[in-house]
Amino acid sequence: MQKIIVAVFVFFSFNFISTAQTDTGEAYNIKLSKVSRNVYMLQGKGGNMGLSLGHDGVFMIDDQFEEGIPDILKKIRKLNKKPIKYIVNTHYHPDHIGGNVLMANEGATIFSHENARKRIEDLRKNSSEKLETKILPIITITEDLTFYFNGEKIMVFHVHNAHTDGDVMVYFTNSNVIHTGDAFVNRLYPFIDHESGGSLEGYYKALEKILMVGDEHTKIIPGHGELATIQDVKNSLDMITVIWKRVSHYYTNKKTIEEVLALNDFTQNFDEKGYGNGFITTEKFIRSIYKDIEIENGPIDNRTMEERLNDKVKEQKKAKKKG
Repeated sequence: MQKIIVAVFVFFSFNFISTAQTDTGEAYNIKLSKVSRNVYMLQGKGGNMGLSLGHDGVFMIDDQFEEGIPDILKKIRKLNKKPIKYIVNTHYHPDHIGGNVLMANEGATIFSHENARKRIEDLRKNSSEKLETKILPIITITEDLTFYFNGEKIMVFHVHNAHTDGDVMVYFTNSNVIHTGDAFVNRLYPFIDHESGGSLEGYYKALEKILMVGDEHTKIIPGHGELATIQDVKNSLDMITVIWKRVSHYYTNKKTIEEVLALNDFTQNFDEKGYGNGFITTEKFIRSIYKDIEIENGPIDNRTMEERLNDKVKEQKKAKKKG
């Protein structure tokens, strides 16, 4: 487990360092988009951030990497000079929580799901870098939490075992805007972090939850990708259903993962739309679904009936000797 935690941190840190420079020579190239009257989406080098700006101050969702915080703060200050009061971490991955320390220094109170905090603590303890305790959320939830801030009701709710085991989504009820974290990425293959409690079933249910909460007018800030609509969520559900059914069919027919990958023409329609152009390639996504099915059903048994019977007899003989 420790090796996995360290690998996650190193990967996201390296991914930032290797892509940090932009064509302008600036460390960060922040894109700010107005989503509703007082809700904005910030895009940079990590996961998409959400902002609520108003008379109460700044409510923020995720904060990417520490290196980008000065540029992020400049963008925010141009629109609202009031304090950054609250930050919600949608999960524990470094491209969503890397700015926590500097934001805590700004006076922000950081919230997350209990499981996300535990995993951030593991990152902190096992990282070769010295991560301050301020990276940790100081308030956690297990299911739901409601803020009344900037003139609207803001609902934070847990989605179980989706991208990870500590995912939350945030719904700005008056603005009709949902920030999904990585429990939904727009027009991209999703990352199901099995090692951190994620599952395909949980991810699917998280997408269904978005459809339950939202309507045709809802604007959706995904964990990665461009601003989305309910139709984009439906498209993602359709994509997962189609690919899962095909991989499941091949698995039932005892195809190995390599054999399934050789038959990946069933993803062509989605590949042409760019789903595989993100962090999760087509191959990675097929492997992820195959792994999920294998976890659910156990590894493929390629033994012949005769071999199974012989092995069963051997097991019975061993059991008798032990008896």
